[in-house]
This record gives sequence, C-alpha cells and structure tokens, in this order.
Amino acid sequence: MIQKRFFLMLGALLLILSVSGVSAQGNNPQLQSQLSGVYGKWRSAMVNQDVRSWAATTSKNRQLTIRNRIYSERRPFPKAVFQLPAAPPSVENLKSLSAHKKGATATSVYFGKVNFNVGGDPAENLLLLHFVNEGGVWKYDTADFINLLALPKVRKQLKEGDLTYVEQKDFQASGVPPQMPIAVNPAKYIAKVYVFCPGREVKMKVNKISDHRFQDTKASEVVIGGGRDGLNEVQFATKSLEGSTGKEALSIRVYLMSTVPGTKPIKIFEYQVNEGGAVEPFGSQNFVIDAKIAKTLNG
Repeated sequence: MIQKRFFLMLGALLLILSVSGVSAQGNNPQLQSQLSGVYGKWRSAMVNQDVRSWAATTSKNRQLTIRNRIYSERRPFPKAVFQLPAAPPSVENLKSLSAHKKGATATSVYFGKVNFNVGGDPAENLLLLHFVNEGGVWKYDTADFINLLALPKVRKQLKEGDLTYVEQKDFQASGVPPQMPIAVNPAKYIAKVYVFCPGREVKMKVNKISDHRFQDTKASEVVIGGGRDGLNEVQFATKSLEGSTGKEALSIRVYLMSTVPGTKPIKIFEYQVNEGGAVEPFGSQNFVIDAKIAKTLNG
C-alpha cells in the first residue's frame, strides 16, 4: 500500500523537543508545526550541501545507513550524500493533515502536489515523514511517498477533507526507533543481489551483514559491505505468497561490479529454479573471490 522508502537518501530534521511519556498522541497541530520546521532545516542543509548541518540533523540510524550504502558503492563520503536522483520536496505548499507521536518516534503527513523538481505538473499525492527523538531532539529519519494514481477515490476523499485513509496504522508513529545497522568500511568490491521471484517472498543475507527482502518482483540491491577476498556467504529463505501456484520460476544471483569502464559484471553466485521445479525453503551457500576474479574487476 505504501511505497516504502521512495527516496531513501532523504536526510534529517532538527528540533529540540522532549518526549513526555510513551503514550501515543494523534493529530497534534503544535507537533506538526514543529516537525515542519525541522524538515525545513534539513532541506536547507541538503540544498546548500551543508555537511555539518546534515550531520547535526540526521538521525544516527539514517546517517549510518547512508554511509554504509555509499561505502558499499565505493563512492565518496560525505560528498555523495547530496547526489540525489531527485530534489527533496518542500512542504510549504502542501496541506498538513496530521502529526502523531509515540515514544521516541513521530510521523507527519502532507497532501498536495509533492514536487521533486523533475519537470511537469505534479499530481496531488501523499508525503509521510518519519522522525526519531535522540536526547530530546527530533531528527529526520525516512520518508514515504504515496502515489495515489491507482487510488482516485482516496485522492478525492482527501481533497474533500475526509482523512480516513491517513488514520490507518501505517501513517502513525510505531514507538520503536529503527535498529542501528552494523557499520561497514569502504567495500573492496561492489556487489549486487538480483532476485526474480514471481509469487514468492525471498529474504537474503550476505556475509551476515547485508539484509534483503523481495516480494513478487524482479529487482536488485547493493550488498552492504560489498564482496570480500576469499569466501563469501549467501543465506536465503523463500516462501510462497497468497495466490501463487507454487510452481513459479525463481532466480537468486549475486553480481560483482567493476569500476573500470567497459568491464562487464561478473555473475559470481546463482540459485536458479525453472518453472515447476522444487524450490528450497532455506539455503546457505558460498562464493569465492580469488586472485583471477579480483584482477578482472580491478582491470
């Protein structure tokens, strides 16, 4: 329903605000105003490429997540923090619908023409911002962009002031701050997982660090920490989703990517099941990056 982490590289917000208790608080105009101000400070830091302000306003979890990804892609940190595919949207011209606080987490919801400045006239959609309180200071964590193209009735309801859709649990603060990821060093080799899993969910873990989850899709993700010299481990778990036949094909792969122009990716691992074949519910296998492969990747 919600398109999770449409722009995961969104950074942080700053606001001094004490957390009073752990009870949930619903629509809160004062909180909404405060969080809006925090987002404005974060957005200014992003637009101006202000590293110090970005670091001061980003949740610790988000900072480490972003740094891990940049390191895993062998890009420069912190310069790459500001190399986003789309500009962070302003909320000044959006309608503030609600704010919700629970424990050390908070959310704010906006409706209107969410503009990523990529051209054209944006349609009216939803923007859901997530915050974490660290030491009495609200900081920005993540954002969800909810495209209402396939939900015209919801768009109409929101325009008419009916907020039933955004009163769902998905739009409320969870009360559970995100878990801190394991910090990684710059990757020696860029690695990506690729999964084709119609009718199935696939969960993966590479080298006991990089977690991945795919559902009924064809997609790829960067391996956090990258590939290592020598032995590398791939663990996976599969299950059929509701409505599937259980006979769909499945493909799980790991590719190594070279930074040398003209060098093709190397398929270093593959678990392939043709349509109608038996799919293992669990698996743990290895691949090896030896001197020959390293030489190919490094040119």
